[in-house]
Amino acid sequence: MTTPVLPERQPREAVAIIGAGVTGLALGAATSAPVFEAADGPGGLCRTYYMAAGDPEVRYGPDGIDDAYRFEVGGGHWIFGGDESDLEYLDRFATFRRYQRRASVRLGALGLTVDYPIQAHIDSLGSELADAVRSDWAGRTAGEAPRTLEGWLQASFGPTLFRIFFGPFHDRYTAGLTPVIAAQDSYKSPRGTAKGYNTEFRYPVGGLGAMIAAMASHCDIRFGKQVVGIDPDRRRLTFSDGSEHAYDRVLSTLPLDQAVAVAGIRLSAPADPHTSVLVLNIGAHRHPGCPDVHWQYEPDSDSGFHRIGFYSNVEPDFLPRRPSGPARVSLYVERAFPGGAQFPLDIEKYAAAVVSELQDRDYIGDAEVVHPNWVGTAYTWSYPESGWRQTATEALAGIGVEQVGRYGRWHFQGIAESVGEGRSVGHSLHP
Repeated sequence: MTTPVLPERQPREAVAIIGAGVTGLALGAATSAPVFEAADGPGGLCRTYYMAAGDPEVRYGPDGIDDAYRFEVGGGHWIFGGDESDLEYLDRFATFRRYQRRASVRLGALGLTVDYPIQAHIDSLGSELADAVRSDWAGRTAGEAPRTLEGWLQASFGPTLFRIFFGPFHDRYTAGLTPVIAAQDSYKSPRGTAKGYNTEFRYPVGGLGAMIAAMASHCDIRFGKQVVGIDPDRRRLTFSDGSEHAYDRVLSTLPLDQAVAVAGIRLSAPADPHTSVLVLNIGAHRHPGCPDVHWQYEPDSDSGFHRIGFYSNVEPDFLPRRPSGPARVSLYVERAFPGGAQFPLDIEKYAAAVVSELQDRDYIGDAEVVHPNWVGTAYTWSYPESGWRQTATEALAGIGVEQVGRYGRWHFQGIAESVGEGRSVGHSLHP
C-alpha cells in the first residue's frame, strides 16, 4: 500500500499534544505539533501485540513471529460509525474489510443463547418468557423520566427482560453502578426490534497495528513522556523523567479526571465515576462448541466476566500462521471493576477459572497463551444532574488545556468519531 501524503501543518503557537492514541494521532497529523506519549509506542488502547505459545515475551511487530497469536490492548477494537469524511480519512492509512455484526447473549441460568439484541429476538426465549415480555411492554405507561440507568433499563424493557438480562448484565458491565449513575448511551440498547448501533463495522486488512503505524508516521511523537504536572503559570509540562516542555496551548487526550489531577485543579464537586476493565487475551485450541459470533454478552458467567470477543471470528490473521495442527481461536474476555482499582484479583487464579469455564462449555481445549491487560479507565459514567464534566473541562480550558477525545471529554464514542474529533480540533487551529 502506498504511504499516504498528508499536507504539512505548522502550528502558529506552541501547541503540545498529550497522548498518542487515535485522537492524539489525528491531532498530531493535523497540526504537526509534538505528541507526548507515556508508552514506548503509539495507539494507546488501540495497540496490537503478538504472543507465541510458551513464550512470555510481548512483541509489538509481526516480523518473524509466524507462530504467534495477535491480540489488542484492552480487547477488540472494531471501527463503527463515523461520518463519510472520517472514514475516507482512515482509508488513507489502510484497506478495510466490512462486516455484518454477529453477536449473541448467553443466558446460562436458562440454558439459552439468543441472538443480540435480545429485545429483538424474544421469541427465542420460549413462549412463556416471550409472552411475559410482551405483557410487560403492553402495560408500559409514560411517566417521569428515570434518573438512573437502572430505572431507565427497567422502564424501557420491563421487569422480565430486566431480570434475565439487562439487570445482571449492566450490573457487571458497570461494576455495580447502575443504581447511582445516569442513563446514557441509549442507542446501545434500543427499544423494540431495532438492531443497535454497530450492525456494520470495519477492520483494517493486516490489523489495527498497521493502521496505527501509518498514522503515527505523520506525527512527531515523543515516547516515554508521561505527563506528571501541568504548570499554568510557567506554561510548562513536566514529565516523569524530570524534563519539561513549554507550551502556549495543550490539547489533552488524558482522561478528564487525570488531567484535573495533573494540573493541580481542585473542584468542589466529586468526579463522575468510571470503570476499569481486566481483559484476558487468550489463544487456545478451538473446540466444536465455540460460538461463531464476533462477541457474546454474558450476564451470569461463573467467573464474573461480562463479555467474550472472538478476534479470529473477525479475522483469521489473529491466529498463528501454521500449515497444520488443531483448529485454534484467538479471543478476549472482559470483566469490569470500580474505577481506580489496581488488579483487584489474584490474576493467575482468575485466569485459571476463566479458562476452566470456557473448557467446560466446550469452547476451547488447551490454552496456549493467557495474557492480562488492565485498562484503568475503560468506561466513563455520570451521576444524575452532575455538572462535574462541564466544570472540569472549563477549569482546564481556563489554563490553556483543551480536552479532546473519548476519555478527554468523558463520553462514549468509537474510533472513527475519535479520529474525526481530533481532526476537527486540529484543523480549527488553522482557520
